Amino acid sequence: MSPEDFDRLQALVATRTGNRLRRDRLNLAEHRLGPVARRAGFDSVDVMLAALWSKPVASLAWEIIESLLNGETWFRRDRAAFRTMTEELLPALSQARQGRTLKIWSAGCSTGQEAWSLAMAALDLKLDVEVLGSDLNRIALEKAYQGAYTGFEIQRGLSAATMVRWFQPQGELWTAADPLKRVVRFERANLVDLSATEPDDRFDVIFCRNVLTGMEPAARALVLEGLERRLVDDGCLFLGADESLNGDSLAFRPVSGRRGLHVKSPTFLQRAA
Repeated sequence: MSPEDFDRLQALVATRTGNRLRRDRLNLAEHRLGPVARRAGFDSVDVMLAALWSKPVASLAWEIIESLLNGETWFRRDRAAFRTMTEELLPALSQARQGRTLKIWSAGCSTGQEAWSLAMAALDLKLDVEVLGSDLNRIALEKAYQGAYTGFEIQRGLSAATMVRWFQPQGELWTAADPLKRVVRFERANLVDLSATEPDDRFDVIFCRNVLTGMEPAARALVLEGLERRLVDDGCLFLGADESLNGDSLAFRPVSGRRGLHVKSPTFLQRAA
């Protein structure tokens, strides 16, 4: 892949998703695009990109974009966040929402491990819950929807006892049990587009972790605006443990002593009222 092609890819990804590919990822980008080129019937990545630049095809452009985004995840990633969620937030929300289903959103769920983990945490406490997992990557979402993982993938975060409780063996894979599947759903969503649409639903808790880091400031602001509109006023937003708002949104403030946890800013709520 030429530097010129990489520059055009950078512009394409930034325009559609707000993410900026770093120049030191050129070789990684070419590696990830190889399977895309083969699936699309091209002899090489260079030939595929030349075809895309000469005659843009939306479906191919999106497949290229999706392959370049970082989708690494695992079950109960960042134990501290899940302890806060399980030991503090879920019991408190259960008391505050008596008689109403808790709604949780895993925004940028990749292959689904976070969404399933959130459902397990709520069901372990015998709570009435609905969990939405959303992502831009269609291939990742298909895996999430199937809820089928290798034993290695599951035990990268879960104990063997938890795996046996919540997953059932199916050939060489382990599939999410029916109680999990009844409360979790998945859909495709581009987070940078959310601020322009009216929310269909509002959530008590939103996990949007390790998603904003690679975004440009303007895109981060748009994503945070969309998240704010979909979070109930007394809800909670989890960002990645090392992520900071950096002034991108006045709507949220961090919770002291709880890395990654944010709530709506009182001054923002007063202004919105």
